[in-house]
Amino acid sequence: MNAKANRPESEHRIAVYPGSFDPVTFGHLDIIRRAAKQYDRLIVAVLNNTSKSPLFTVEERRSLLLEVTKDLPNVEIDSFRDLLVRYMRSQQAQVIVRGIRSVTDFEYELQMASTNRQLDEGIETIFMMTNPKYSYLSSSIVKEIAKFDGAVQDLVPPAVEAALRGKFGKRD
Repeated sequence: MNAKANRPESEHRIAVYPGSFDPVTFGHLDIIRRAAKQYDRLIVAVLNNTSKSPLFTVEERRSLLLEVTKDLPNVEIDSFRDLLVRYMRSQQAQVIVRGIRSVTDFEYELQMASTNRQLDEGIETIFMMTNPKYSYLSSSIVKEIAKFDGAVQDLVPPAVEAALRGKFGKRD
């Protein structure tokens, strides 16, 4: 018997993977795919951080995420500009998913997890170690390489590569 199918909607396990995703990389996609296997619903939530100047608009980032996750039926794409714990409550989500590449990431993420726990004890943070082949990868590195017309096809999905070319143009 499938226990998941017999659970009422209110008991479904809902997780949120928040981030800027500017742009989404294969490292992000690895975490999304692995987390989607663990939860009934995974909401990939694009943070609309007004203190940063992203390359892609929130809508462009959402569109790219929709494209690269279209084969994952339990993954939803959304955006928010509030405290994460408030957003979590609005989605009836119980778990924050965070990817960890290094000890430096862990120190920052531990601080954030502790703060979120202080704000709402009912929300847990789960850390997922990135696949080692993506441990060096960040959106900032991808943008820097693309800006100087470097090859990014091994770093991002084809739709993101095309979007980066559109932003930076292609040199001949």
